[in-house]
Amino acid sequence: MRKHKAIRFLMVATVLFTQVTFLTMIVNAHYETNAAIIIAALVIILTIVFGYRYLDLHHEDYAYEKISVVIWVPIGAVLCYLLNVPGGLGPILAMGIVGTLASFLPSLNKKSNYLKQLPASIYCGAFVGMSSAETSPSLGFALAAGTLAGLFFMMSKNLFLGVGGKLGTMAFAGVITATLMYALLV
Repeated sequence: MRKHKAIRFLMVATVLFTQVTFLTMIVNAHYETNAAIIIAALVIILTIVFGYRYLDLHHEDYAYEKISVVIWVPIGAVLCYLLNVPGGLGPILAMGIVGTLASFLPSLNKKSNYLKQLPASIYCGAFVGMSSAETSPSLGFALAAGTLAGLFFMMSKNLFLGVGGKLGTMAFAGVITATLMYALLV
């Protein structure tokens, strides 16, 4: 039980850190003074903390997504990356193609519970593949970021229920983590 609580805390802390960092960077880009940045960051942090504390966003039980479903996150990332960067279609069209094709998978066998779970994981991976060539410099990077997003996707099965943007947030966390690891290793 302690392991599950630690994983849940790590997942929520990662998402919280990612959101605060990203939103602070946006504020920093638009305002010149440090006072505005500090005030905006505090408001953002307080809003997220109170939202987490007082909203029922999580199930009480601990469940993780199956590996057989999570493996499709990096596949979606690679497919979208190939259409986006080398294919030259751009992020929106590449995402649309991968997401639309994924949405038809449950139609192949309407009785299959497994196929019903795949569109969300592929769609999460497609968010990773939307990254620009500057952010995602290679296919290996897209695969690594998709794998990290898959791990976040796996751990967040019972977290952030009913919150819009969960798949994009998991993809963003995967890309940010891969970028940080890439910067530290290179």
